[in-house]
Amino acid sequence: MRIFLTLAVFIFLSSCYTNERSCDQFHTGTFEFNTIVGDKMLRSTFKRDELYEVETFEGKIDSARIRWINPCECILTKLHPTSNQDKRPLSIKILTTKNNQYEFEYSLVGDNKNKKRGTVTKLNN
Repeated sequence: MRIFLTLAVFIFLSSCYTNERSCDQFHTGTFEFNTIVGDKMLRSTFKRDELYEVETFEGKIDSARIRWINPCECILTKLHPTSNQDKRPLSIKILTTKNNQYEFEYSLVGDNKNKKRGTVTKLNN
């Protein structure tokens, strides 16, 4: 009986916990994304408005159209793709938000096997 009660309390408490997701505040502004590739830290900055995202990475500027599916998920489609892979849209899903950061997962649309994760910091509005 004691085990049943403990298990019931644990299930109740864990079902009440949800990750914070205040995604609307990340629809526009200036952001920074850092990632480690091999032994190098790579940094990307991007500006986002309601329709477009303009990214600067290693001195190169790239632009994409952004379409929000819901407050926490969007699709990025490059405006000037340079390869067949660039022609494929990118799916982004915000998983959690906290202060001026969000954790997200991303993959090419339809490629659920190769999802990656990252953290973005909002620099300003």
